[in-house]
Amino acid sequence: MDLKQILPKDGPPINEVSKYIEKYKNDLIVIKYGGNVFIDRNIFDNFISDIKILNNLGISIAVVHGGGPRIKRELDKSNIQSKFIRGLRVTDENIISIVENVLIDFNNDIVNSLKKHGTNAVSIHTKKNNIITVIPEAKELGYVGIPKEINNNIIEEVINMNQVPIISPLGLDLNNSTYNINGDTAAGAIAKSLKSRRLLLMTNVNGVLDKEKKLIEEITSSEILKMIQNNTITEGMIPKINTCLDAVNNGVTAVGIIDGRKKHSVLFEIFSDKGSGTLIRK
Repeated sequence: MDLKQILPKDGPPINEVSKYIEKYKNDLIVIKYGGNVFIDRNIFDNFISDIKILNNLGISIAVVHGGGPRIKRELDKSNIQSKFIRGLRVTDENIISIVENVLIDFNNDIVNSLKKHGTNAVSIHTKKNNIITVIPEAKELGYVGIPKEINNNIIEEVINMNQVPIISPLGLDLNNSTYNINGDTAAGAIAKSLKSRRLLLMTNVNGVLDKEKKLIEEITSSEILKMIQNNTITEGMIPKINTCLDAVNNGVTAVGIIDGRKKHSVLFEIFSDKGSGTLIRK
């Protein structure tokens, strides 16, 4: 394999890459792509190129995407005001059909963009290959679900064919009603179910920052809990951190919170000694 041909010039150093290819060759990495920043097409294209490179290097990956900003844009077009409880969008029948359409559109966008670059990707959502069975999160939230069961077989079949599963954070309940799932929660549930080596959450922040706003490169669960207790980690970051802690305490070796705005942040996180965000271990 000629790494020079596959890797970007502004990516991680080749001597480090070969060592990590060896390390991850029998493992699975789950990548969550989402957040406010990712409407930007340059960031999207950079992400597509990183996924293609991982696939060319023979690394097994599953991608879970979000869609919050796109959902907001569609709801605004229909003049629908969203109400949030504990950071989760209250979702009635009207909203869930918009959410489902937006997420499936975005899913197809990712799959088609990868195919254009010569990488085979497969859509996984509520209308095609559904893998997530949900229970309702709370009555007042409406169609917002918590993953109860993940069908690993479908994901594994796709990966075994050297294809990339692209998974929407949607699930069905026992009556086949569609539910929206928080993207991080969906990614965490899939990573746990598949016992993945890594879960990477791409965000629009550098990672976990200390009191001086400096990036923490590596941290344990107990250190992170202290940071929540002393209010170093607050608000929107707390649910994300809870997903990370849940994953590392349930079979995922480590979780990375990385900045998707940085070029090739996924490649630097997986293939360089320094990484590109915060790595959370048990």
